[in-house]
Amino acid sequence: MTDERELSAQLLNPKTQRSAFGEVVRQYSEQLYWQIRRIVLTHDDANDVLQNTFLKAWNGLDGFHADSKVLTWLSRIAINESLDFLRRNKHLTVSSDDDMTIANTLMADDYFDGTETEAMLQQAIAALPDVQRTVFQLRYFEEMKYSDMSQLLNTSEGALKASYHLAVKKISEFFKSRD
Repeated sequence: MTDERELSAQLLNPKTQRSAFGEVVRQYSEQLYWQIRRIVLTHDDANDVLQNTFLKAWNGLDGFHADSKVLTWLSRIAINESLDFLRRNKHLTVSSDDDMTIANTLMADDYFDGTETEAMLQQAIAALPDVQRTVFQLRYFEEMKYSDMSQLLNTSEGALKASYHLAVKKISEFFKSRD
């Protein structure tokens, strides 16, 4: 595993860029996959978005100036790609007359190894507005600090805390309505 500063320097050097990017893919693929998977939900979609994330990162390497961590830069790309994917593919949006469509989709997914309750949690998360969903996933699943999230999403910590609080409240209400 290559040190973050060394990896950043190698990405900025045209002579070492290609091999450094290979190391970036090896080092961060799994973590980015799960960030993406929590947003787009299915394995195949997550793989597609991950591939698009790395393509966008490679093509935008000139835009990486090492003023942020490599993972932060990649996470920003991955989250934006995931949200763009959802906007383009409305099949995973939730409306009030959905009867657990996302939960049913997840339970049928060969790569989903969760319980029915976990599938219902994903259903509740999918019903959140984009910003609340992203903040909730980063805080709950990634245990990301608000300060890091603030840098990643270019939003104040106060706004992120409010979004998280609202997301938790809506998810709680979702489960109460199922009782």
